[in-house]
Amino acid sequence: MAATTLPSGEPASEDTSLYPIAVLIDELKNEDVQLRLNSIKKLSTIALALGVERTRVELIPFLTETIYDEDEVLLALAEQLGNFTSYVGGPDFAYTLLPPLESLATVEETVVRDKAVESLRQIAVLHSPTDLENHFVSLVIRLASGDWFTSRTSACGLFSVCYSRVNPMIKSELRNFFRNLCQDDTPMVRRAAAGKLGEFAKVVELDSLKNDLIPMFSSLAQDEQDSVRLLAIEACVSIASLLTHEDVNDLVMPTLRLCTSDSSWRVRYMVADKFTELQKAVGPEITRIDLVPTFQSLLRDTEAEVRAAAANKVCDFCRNLCPPVASGALLNDPNATQTSNAVDSIIMTSILPVVKGLVADTNQHVKSALASVIMGLSPILGKQRTLDHLLPLFLTQLKDECPEVRLNIISNLDCVNEVIGIQRLSETLLPAIVELAEDPKWRVRLAIIEYMPLLASQLGVQFFDDKLNSLCMTWLTDHVYAIREAATLNLKKLVEKFGAEWAQTSVIPKVIVMARDPNYLHRMTFLFCINELAEVCGPEITAKTMLPTVLSMASDSVANVRFNVAKTLQKIGPIVAQSAAVKSQIKPVLDKLNTDTDVDVKYFAAEAMSIIACN
Repeated sequence: MAATTLPSGEPASEDTSLYPIAVLIDELKNEDVQLRLNSIKKLSTIALALGVERTRVELIPFLTETIYDEDEVLLALAEQLGNFTSYVGGPDFAYTLLPPLESLATVEETVVRDKAVESLRQIAVLHSPTDLENHFVSLVIRLASGDWFTSRTSACGLFSVCYSRVNPMIKSELRNFFRNLCQDDTPMVRRAAAGKLGEFAKVVELDSLKNDLIPMFSSLAQDEQDSVRLLAIEACVSIASLLTHEDVNDLVMPTLRLCTSDSSWRVRYMVADKFTELQKAVGPEITRIDLVPTFQSLLRDTEAEVRAAAANKVCDFCRNLCPPVASGALLNDPNATQTSNAVDSIIMTSILPVVKGLVADTNQHVKSALASVIMGLSPILGKQRTLDHLLPLFLTQLKDECPEVRLNIISNLDCVNEVIGIQRLSETLLPAIVELAEDPKWRVRLAIIEYMPLLASQLGVQFFDDKLNSLCMTWLTDHVYAIREAATLNLKKLVEKFGAEWAQTSVIPKVIVMARDPNYLHRMTFLFCINELAEVCGPEITAKTMLPTVLSMASDSVANVRFNVAKTLQKIGPIVAQSAAVKSQIKPVLDKLNTDTDVDVKYFAAEAMSIIACN
């Protein structure tokens, strides 16, 4: 077998310091992909052994020449090289890493190319202006003019990281190359250019933005491929935020208007998805003139996906119509009052009528999206308008046939409570909530349970006891285990809010009744309740009120109940450890259970005895 040789041609045996690179070469040529992958992941260790000069002279050229491997190996290599600057001698030699990364940026696999571009972007900032112009820009131009679309797509992501640090002549050249990419024959390249246009816009000069990039934006926004057009929407946000109000109106809005009525629903969806970002970028005046009608159109779109995306933005759109007034910053300003009135008029006459239509939309995703945000309109509209216009919509949504719609309304009740107060909320929405608590779908009942502590803290003890206490107890005997389990945790949270004395009078007596229930599942639920309540009620109430009933269940006819008695005693034993009950009552019962005929009962009894003895 021939001796392993280094990239320089030297036999490895001549110098033991060459051994690490020799091992690397052997592993890189190994048929086992995992070995090759492990070798790539050890590059930093090998580079340290070689030193910076030999890493530059031998290791990097070797890696550049051997980039023909499985995608996962190439991906690991691309990632390693992004953090390799220190191993080649620091920023002054960062340019030596460009050749292998350039090769990786041209491979067929997208994830490898993307990682190579990411690493190139990392090391670009480490280049000096001279190295950037002499080495990095040359790489960008080679990629941008490459024969294969793979290199041209990779080039799109590199313009923004080098543009601001090169001379005006090179800047002009880079803009020309980027323009060529925006007009490329291959859709994938135009798509990549559209995706990076907004990023590039942030680093170019204002004149260049107006004269060069906006025409590129207009061209991409009218591309024959909808996958290109929808990416131009993202660029629109960045471009509009960089321009004055007049320039936005003259240069951006004509193109944006075309996008909002695009024949492809995917483009309209992107407009809807980015709508509040567009709104902030173009400013309040253009919003009122142009975007309000557009938003109405998107809310009424023929495609459900577009309507859902727009519905999800309703609250944010209304809130952004006049942020300073909404925050109270300009309430003493007459102009602010006038603007606030105009905003109210827009919401009441242009947005709310369309929202009312969406409440009864035929698509459940649209209704669900709206339900997740509609409660947020309450603080914007105020108390009276919420009562007059929004409450009827909330009630309709609470009774919707789609469970997700109902859940979204329940989970945002606190927004409405802050505006109209708990009394009005309880009078209007509480009956619907009680109805949901008995919903046939157990997930709906579960959601109500989860929000019960929040409702309880808002309603107060008296109101809760009158209206909801019995409901909470009913859940303990639900036929679905998940509901019973959630109901026990719910009781614990309620006791944490209302206190142990409340539990002693309003909860524990009702729970103890379950210990005598004919259904053994309900008797077990009693034990689960004690496990949770003992912790929050404290040792005195536990020993005096709950422990006697638990002990009496040790002779239950069902083995599952008996071993759960042992588990409950294990749980509450440490809580009542300071009382005489442990020695006089708990230990004798556990001794009895430890001689039970059922194996599981004996096991849990022994475990409980061990835990209590330790405490």
